[in-house]
Amino acid sequence: MIDIKNVSKWYGSFQVLTDCTTSIQKGDVVVVCGPSGSGKSTLVKTVNALEPFQKGDIVVDGISISDPKTDLPKLRSRVGMVFQNFELFPHLSVTENLTIAQVKVLNRSLDEAKTRGLKMLDRVGLMAHKDKFPGQLSGGQQQRVAIARALSMDPIVMLFDEPTSALDPEMVGEVLDVMVQLAHEGMTMMCVTHEMGFARKVSHRVIFMDAGKIVEDCRKEEFFGNPDARSPRAKDFLSKILQH
Repeated sequence: MIDIKNVSKWYGSFQVLTDCTTSIQKGDVVVVCGPSGSGKSTLVKTVNALEPFQKGDIVVDGISISDPKTDLPKLRSRVGMVFQNFELFPHLSVTENLTIAQVKVLNRSLDEAKTRGLKMLDRVGLMAHKDKFPGQLSGGQQQRVAIARALSMDPIVMLFDEPTSALDPEMVGEVLDVMVQLAHEGMTMMCVTHEMGFARKVSHRVIFMDAGKIVEDCRKEEFFGNPDARSPRAKDFLSKILQH
């Protein structure tokens, strides 16, 4: 579904990604973790071309992102993205937030878009809030609306960039519950997250990054179950997060 081949990226002279290579199969749930500044968010944003890269290629469902002929807006419409800070339109109601991209990008009728959007809103348990504005919702509710909005576009894959890091601890669970449900339904997912409980419970694979490089790319059982076989940096990371 996603093939990342030798991707490197620079900001000026500073290299943020170095020869990153991995592939994600249909139905895989892959968690990307690592210390702050390791390039995790940058890597996940290159997958739907929100971040350009200077070297290598990324192929999503057979379509090359670096091919100048690729219709990037069309490709992005098939790749759901959920950000750290929700990114909802504050001046639009929840229902309008769910329908606007369907109408403008997928050319759906307003009725069709509404039906689809409200179905996804119901799926994340927020149907009662359809007429509210984002500012009237809690952070956890806003993030669930953002997930519903992404799902309304019928994505072939979902990308999550630290979807719970801006939330109060009490709200983290309600967002993770939706993500767990998606994983169980077979959605292909690439999640940048610090939630190691989620990684252990749901992911198939863990990618560990440090200083712009993919240092580990292995099954979750190996990553959590055999820390001694990990790289020194990953071992250090695990020892800090797993002791509490």
